[in-house]
Amino acid sequence: MKGRHRRRFLIAATALLLSEAGLLRLAVAQVPRRDSTVTTLTIFAGTADGLRRSRTWGGTWERVTGPGIEKLGGVRCILPVGPRVYVSGDGGLFASEDFGETWKAVYEEAPVLAVIPSRYPLADPTVFLATSRGLLRSDDAGLSFHATALAGTSVQRIEWPGPALLVATERGVLVSKDGGGTFTGPGTGLPDGSVSALAASSFFSVDPVLFGGVAGAGVFRSADGAATWAPAGLAGRNVSDLVWLGPFLYAATDAGLFRSENGGKAWSPLNEGLGGRAATRLLFPLAPASGAEAFLGTGRGVFWTGDGGLNWRASGLDGEAITALATFPPPDPVRKKAKH
Repeated sequence: MKGRHRRRFLIAATALLLSEAGLLRLAVAQVPRRDSTVTTLTIFAGTADGLRRSRTWGGTWERVTGPGIEKLGGVRCILPVGPRVYVSGDGGLFASEDFGETWKAVYEEAPVLAVIPSRYPLADPTVFLATSRGLLRSDDAGLSFHATALAGTSVQRIEWPGPALLVATERGVLVSKDGGGTFTGPGTGLPDGSVSALAASSFFSVDPVLFGGVAGAGVFRSADGAATWAPAGLAGRNVSDLVWLGPFLYAATDAGLFRSENGGKAWSPLNEGLGGRAATRLLFPLAPASGAEAFLGTGRGVFWTGDGGLNWRASGLDGEAITALATFPPPDPVRKKAKH
């Protein structure tokens, strides 16, 4: 009798636990789920009609929508800097404080073509905006903006290697050494036309070398901080992006992607698998630790390589013109590995 009672008790207890587990699963299923952001797998892409996001390293993509970002329009720049993500476009500048889950408008008075904050945002809340009307500056992390000395000209790209501020405009490359209070330039040697891409030395303060891409004229090099320029190859090409990674200089052009190993003296095409597509933006998501893996934006979709650009394969958004690519900064272990 005692054994039978024990078995009945165990059966009843098990049934109760299963019932409670079933109710718990039902309750959990009824709670609205929100996808968490895994920064090491997230890629952002800009297109002519808005922002896209992949949570699967380019495997699948979703349109980023919601309150606060509905007026974005065509995307021009994406800049994740930790939990904060900036995205700029035809509708102005927008920011997220939660890895891109929710958004708010920051500046809506003119199209914003590029944005760059201080490299030390906790100590220096300065943010510069490249707009179609000139360069703006914020001293309070984007709460308010005011004009700099550069007004009345469209600013395409910004590099801020410090202390120099380098600005690519429709009339050449201009340089400020006082945070936008005054500008010098344009230097000599650049042809007429809008400068659409910039890449500066990582040690610009002691090695003031930079490269610029001029619409329809190719790549140019300056060894003296934009005072003078000389041709550096790809003559006649429209260059939309330049990336300088270690000894390699990459150029995204209307004829595809090219790489130079000698500072622009010679260029090699890296177009296997692109099917003749124009290259628009290049992203090395693990830089500077690795230059093997990269994403390439083209006039018709995103492509991925695992061998430094020797071979490319489609990675989504087929048929879309890609205007920007970005991901979150690498986690600390990757950065530590890069130091060895």
